[in-house]
Amino acid sequence: MSTDLTEFIERRKKELNAVILAHYYQRPEIQDAADFVGDSLQLAIQAARTEAEVIVFCGVTFMAESAKILNPDKIVILPELQAGCPMADMATGEALRAKKAEMPGVKVVCYVNSSAEVKAESDICCTSANAVQVVESLPPECPILFVPDQNLGHYIARQTGRDITLWEGYCPVHQVVSLEQLVEARRRHPEAVVMVHPECPPDVIEASDHALSTGGMLKLAKTDPAQEFIVGTEEGLLYQLRKQNPEKKFHLIKSEFICETMKLTTIDKLARSLETLEPRIEVPEDVRIRAQKALDRMIQIS
Repeated sequence: MSTDLTEFIERRKKELNAVILAHYYQRPEIQDAADFVGDSLQLAIQAARTEAEVIVFCGVTFMAESAKILNPDKIVILPELQAGCPMADMATGEALRAKKAEMPGVKVVCYVNSSAEVKAESDICCTSANAVQVVESLPPECPILFVPDQNLGHYIARQTGRDITLWEGYCPVHQVVSLEQLVEARRRHPEAVVMVHPECPPDVIEASDHALSTGGMLKLAKTDPAQEFIVGTEEGLLYQLRKQNPEKKFHLIKSEFICETMKLTTIDKLARSLETLEPRIEVPEDVRIRAQKALDRMIQIS
């Protein structure tokens, strides 16, 4: 990142009383420019607590929507409007309402990787970091519908023993990780600890040593005495893993492990968004109020 851009971003943040939030999957230069880098749960908590007047969210649309839901009176900016989430697009408010009508009394647990409209139709949100605790907080007798990631839902069902109806959605980036790739990675790095994201397919999770959120992977890398790790999530996390643990080795479970929409945000777009205060994220108030209830319940459990 050029010195001029760095200076402009820092100066403009102070002028606006702005905070920059970035997901671990963002480009390294974006992570370096951010005030806080985290996973979905950590970013939601930061968005709820911030005293900044302007929130610049370097992530994807559903993350910026969550920030706006929690901060209706603040300006929320997403530097690249095309940075969507294919998995979030696999569930709509209309489709969820229809499914709820088929399942009277069902409790909808909504992965935070979903639209504001889907959150508004849900009882409680969760992230991969707290999904098990969220489901365990619900009465054991109530039926549960988990939206939209079937792989994370399957993992939660295994961990809790609950009978969960799964939406047929998935993360296209994690879905294509195969058991064969994990076996090959173990062959090449036999001493490495394998940690994968619970958005991976069930057989990959079953064969790994740990299924963790991105924040959980960072914590494990710091606390586990192992010196080598196989990482089953988007390559952006490697930057923080190596930065925080320079003495350890990290290997992706497969090559080309990239979320293209996460990489759409560039440092130039970040600087431009601070200059223009655009593009802004807005959420209709009726949707926002209902979605906030689901997000607030999640944050209370965290």
